Amino acid sequence: MDQQQPVQGQVQIKADERKLQGQYSNLVMIHHNLEEFTLNFYLNIFPNGAQGKLLNSTIVSPATPKRIWRALGENLARYEGAIRNN
Repeated sequence: MDQQQPVQGQVQIKADERKLQGQYSNLVMIHHNLEEFTLNFYLNIFPNGAQGKLLNSTIVSPATPKRIWRALGENLARYEGAIRNN
């Protein structure tokens, strides 16, 4: 059997079914130090914000938030363009 080689610039991702379904989060708190950023994703259970549930804590290098920022900007621009065109 042939194994497919990834195309230049692409990464093959393996994920189980549960991870592919995703989790809803309506609150993210970001902290940093000299070497890393921590993104804590929460489900804010109560409207007054007094209590939430930590869903995931992800620690990344300083370069990763820059890529996230750029990707979010590009996706928001496409989203807003689609909204205006509808």
